[in-house]
Amino acid sequence: MTSSLTQRSSGLVQRRTEASRTAAADKDRGSGDEDFEPRRGEEQHEQDTGDSKETRLTLMEEVLLLGLKDREVICKSDAPTGDVLLDEALKHVKETQPPETVQSWIELLSGETWNPLKLHYQLRNVRERLAKNLVEKGVLTTEKQNFLLFDMTTHPLTDNNIKQRLIKRVQEAVLEKWVNDPHRMDKRLLALIFLAHSSDVLENAFAPLLDDQYDLAMKRVRQLLDLEPEGESTKTNANELLWAVVAAFTK
Repeated sequence: MTSSLTQRSSGLVQRRTEASRTAAADKDRGSGDEDFEPRRGEEQHEQDTGDSKETRLTLMEEVLLLGLKDREVICKSDAPTGDVLLDEALKHVKETQPPETVQSWIELLSGETWNPLKLHYQLRNVRERLAKNLVEKGVLTTEKQNFLLFDMTTHPLTDNNIKQRLIKRVQEAVLEKWVNDPHRMDKRLLALIFLAHSSDVLENAFAPLLDDQYDLAMKRVRQLLDLEPEGESTKTNANELLWAVVAAFTK
């Protein structure tokens, strides 16, 4: 009991500290500084699209950035998407007969299969490849750190504005812009919330919140997690693949 209270207290201090830093940063910018204050139209556009025109992140890149973690799947189109990891995964899906289920593909692509004959499906070095993508987009940089007998490559954050916009989008989805209906939520943002939770990085987006906001945000996330994917997938205009993936991650 004492340990639980201590951890909760520590979390409150962390959130208060983050909130104070955010408020201080906003104050330092000043309301008249045009270098930091975008025009209202541009700001709204960035909020609607999620990122600036120069920096468009994939879902997996956003999940990684926050951490700084049965239907058959049939490939309907083999046209390249421009995302190397996604194209690699789609190539496996297209060439595999008979089709595998969503649950099976998650296990195969992540390398968690017990079948040695299917280990070649595993996507290799995913975290490092995502980090390199973010380096190319100017979000991260690459450094070498010495740890006694060996050097380790690290990727520190260089553009905190992009991460803060991402955190704001996640927070607003379950606070100011909460619609209390997953089918009215932006599907990409809904997928991000589920994936971030499954990767144990969703908590990072809520750390800067005050206590009451944090509790409300977590309550609404729990509402989403408690949904029955099978039932949700049968509703009008539902994205069946999204709910199949949710079912695989939350089972």
